[in-house]
Amino acid sequence: MKNTLRLTLATLAGVILVVAAWGLPPATHGSTYPTLTTEQTPSATQSVSGKIASVTKDSFTLTVASNQTSAAQQLAQAEPKTMTFVIDKNTTIEGKLKVNANAEVTYREESGKNIAVSVHVAS
Repeated sequence: MKNTLRLTLATLAGVILVVAAWGLPPATHGSTYPTLTTEQTPSATQSVSGKIASVTKDSFTLTVASNQTSAAQQLAQAEPKTMTFVIDKNTTIEGKLKVNANAEVTYREESGKNIAVSVHVAS
C-alpha cells in the first residue's frame, strides 16, 4: 500500500511540474524581440507635382505649383516653393528627368529627406 501511495504521489507531482513548465513563457536566451521605433516605421507616401528645376545623379529639385502649398505657406514666402527629392535604387521613373519638364512625384519622408518612390515625367 505504501508503494502504491508513493508511486501515485510521485506521478501526481511529475504531472504538476510538467503543466507548470508548459505555462511558462518561452526562453529568449538573452535576446530581445525587435521593436519598431518612430524612426523605423514606414511613413505614409505623399504626392506633389510641379516643374523640375534641377537634376543631379542621385536627386532632383521640383518647383511646386503654388496651389499645392497651404495658404499660410503662400503668405510666408514670396518665391515659389522648391522641394528636393532623393533618388534611390527603389525609385521608379517614368520618362526622362530633365529641367523644365513637368513631373508628378510620390514620395515619403525619411530622416528629414524626401525619398522619391515614383516619378512620372510628362513629355
